[in-house]
Amino acid sequence: MNVRRIFIAASIMVLIAIGAGAYFWLPVLWSLLIIGPLIIMGLTDILQNKHTIKKNFPLIGRLRYVLESIRPEIMQYFVETDTEGRPINRQYRSLIYQRSKKTNDTVPFGTQMNVYSVGYEWMDHSMYAKGEKEINDKPRINVGGPDCKQPYFASLLNISAMSFGSLSKNAIMALNKGAKKGRFAHNTGEGSISPYHLKYGGDLIWQIGTGYFGCRNDEGDFDAENFAQKALLKNVKMVEIKLSQGAKPGHGGILPASKNTEEIALIRGVKPHTSVHSPPSHSAFSDADGLMNFIQLLREKCEGKPIGFKLCVGKKQEFIDLCKAMISSGIKPDFISVDGGEGGTGAAPVEFSNSLGMPLRDAVAFVYDTLVGYDLKKDITIIASGKVFSGFHIARILALGADMVSSARAMMMAVGCIQALKCNDNHCPVGVATQNAALMKGLDVDNKAKRVTNFHDETLRSCSELAGAAGITNLVDLERKHINRRVSMNAVLKYDEIFPYTKTGSLLN
Repeated sequence: MNVRRIFIAASIMVLIAIGAGAYFWLPVLWSLLIIGPLIIMGLTDILQNKHTIKKNFPLIGRLRYVLESIRPEIMQYFVETDTEGRPINRQYRSLIYQRSKKTNDTVPFGTQMNVYSVGYEWMDHSMYAKGEKEINDKPRINVGGPDCKQPYFASLLNISAMSFGSLSKNAIMALNKGAKKGRFAHNTGEGSISPYHLKYGGDLIWQIGTGYFGCRNDEGDFDAENFAQKALLKNVKMVEIKLSQGAKPGHGGILPASKNTEEIALIRGVKPHTSVHSPPSHSAFSDADGLMNFIQLLREKCEGKPIGFKLCVGKKQEFIDLCKAMISSGIKPDFISVDGGEGGTGAAPVEFSNSLGMPLRDAVAFVYDTLVGYDLKKDITIIASGKVFSGFHIARILALGADMVSSARAMMMAVGCIQALKCNDNHCPVGVATQNAALMKGLDVDNKAKRVTNFHDETLRSCSELAGAAGITNLVDLERKHINRRVSMNAVLKYDEIFPYTKTGSLLN
């Protein structure tokens, strides 16, 4: 006798018993409050045809869906070790929380890393390490090439692109207030500049995506005059043209309908309560020369503020073509933001997230070497983003050739993200990646802003201390020879062996 027959027979017997018992014992009727709904649920399971497991195992089969719904929490809190979690392990999550709260961020009893496993990396320290008074724990860099009239003196660590719409207004305000207090930059993401980006006066990097949100006409094409109105705002320090992003290169951004409120639609210039898909490529240009001309147009409209572009490296030849176009046109970006294929904070198709885009370290080394080979690097700042959580992560990417870094997920965690993996369905339980007013009201802007500033300051301090331990007083002096990587059980290579330097101007001929 199968489960369904047993359930039906048991249900009939229970109903008969309750009916008979009710005549002699009235309290039995109260049992219907519990048993009745269960019987109805079970019969519903048997009669439906959508889920086989529920049809074959009424009531019991529902446990499968309950357990599946809480699987991420079970894995995160009870199964994963401190170093195994994905996409960000517990060790780094705890580090971000501790530094954002300025609590004890030291570890007891030695490293949990397997230092003999392939892929383990470390820096060489010096017997002549530099002390606290000899190092700069708040380094800055000047962004702006020869054609830039308003260069920006930037922090080495900034907030990477995350749009209002993807994040809640409370999260945006906390990030911007933290950036203002810590004197670092806040990238708007492609969702345009909202009132929440402007409320506290933090420095902004305005990102222009393929949807041209905030600077588009009624047909969705780029509007130069609309762009100029916002680009000339005092808060806007730099403008970034987004060609592609690490989470979904070649796909374009996605704003789910559940997050596209009337307020967000007004800011972006789109229809509310609809899913908004940015085009996969720009309509304002279609080749390398077109991009250079677009850069020049934006530079003129924003009166010489730093103009650059962001990309996740794909076809290497296309980036080489950009370098050749810079030389032939004489137009150069002031900066290039390199996003690793491991990046991403919101919604992305699985195939695009997992299987497209060059990883960050390979990409930064390639971009740096190509710019050097065409003798362009001296005029262009490289910004790197993609899983930057610790001082070592910053030092490692600076050694490869980046001049500064930006972080998205670490800043989200400083604001309160618990990696609930609900960014794409508007149910973020801590009010960071949602437009649900009931969820976002628990995110206190003032408190979280302090944590954003703390994380920025403490992480840069840690990075500077690492450099000091290596005998380096200035982070810009980090080189590939300072980073080691185990490539087998008994072989270790330095980064300058894995990523050999290119000679300046060697690609010109």
